Amino acid sequence: MIDPHAIVSPRAELAADVAVGPFSVIGPDVRIGARTVIGPHVVINGPTTIGADNRVFQFASLGDAPQDKKYHGEPTRLEIGDRNVFRENVTVNRGTTHDRGVTRIGDDNLFMAYSHVAHDCSVGSNAVFANCAALGGHVEIGDWVILGGLTAVHQFTKVGPHAFLAGGAIVTRDVPPYVMVAGNPAVPHAVNSEGLRRRGFSAAQIRNVRDAYRILYRSELRLIEALERLEARGAQQPEVQAFATFIRNSGRSIVR
Repeated sequence: MIDPHAIVSPRAELAADVAVGPFSVIGPDVRIGARTVIGPHVVINGPTTIGADNRVFQFASLGDAPQDKKYHGEPTRLEIGDRNVFRENVTVNRGTTHDRGVTRIGDDNLFMAYSHVAHDCSVGSNAVFANCAALGGHVEIGDWVILGGLTAVHQFTKVGPHAFLAGGAIVTRDVPPYVMVAGNPAVPHAVNSEGLRRRGFSAAQIRNVRDAYRILYRSELRLIEALERLEARGAQQPEVQAFATFIRNSGRSIVR
C-alpha cells in the first residue's frame, strides 16, 4: 500500500492497510491508524499520531514545527482522531512548550483546501473549515462549528459548539455556542437555527436558545445581568446552561 516513490521513516508506525501515495514523506515518530489514505506529495512530521479512516490529499503538511519565534525545537505533538479529511494544501502545526505542547483535532472534521490550524489549537469533532479558513495559535473550536471561507480566528480565542462563522469573518473575541457571526471585526447576527435543526435539536430547544440570544444581545442588559438570567434559565434548560457556562468562562470577552 506504500508507493515505491514515497519516503517512510523506519521510525514511523503505519497500520498494515495504510495507503501512501507517490512522493509523500512520512517522518520519524509518526503513527498512522488503520485504513487511512495519504495522497501524493504529502509531508507528515512527528511526533504525530493520526487515527483510523482519515484521508489526506496532495500537498498537505501535517505535524511540522510551529510557526512561533519562541519555538526552539522542543519535543511537541500533533494528535488527530478518526475520519477526518484534509484537502489540498492544508497545514496543521504541532504544539509549543509555551502552552500544553500539543495540537489536537477530534473526529469527522473537514478541512478544505488551504485551511490552517496553528500550534496548540484544539479542534473538536464534526467541524467544517472552508477554503483558506485559518486559526491563530491556542484557539479552541467546539464541535459542529462551521468556518466560512477566508475566516481568520485570533490567537487564544474560543468558539463554542454549533457556532457559524460567515465567510471572511475576522474573529477577535470568543463566540458563544449556537451564534452566527460575520464581519471585520466579527459581530453576532443571529442563532444558527438551521444548523441546530439538522443536528436534532427540538423546536422547543431552538426556541430556548433564541430566547437566550435575545437576553444576551437584544435586552440592553449589562453582561453580568444577562448572565444571571441565563443561568437561572439554565437550571431547567441544558442547552441554555451550555450557553451561560461558555460566557462565564470566557477569557477574551465575547463578541458583542
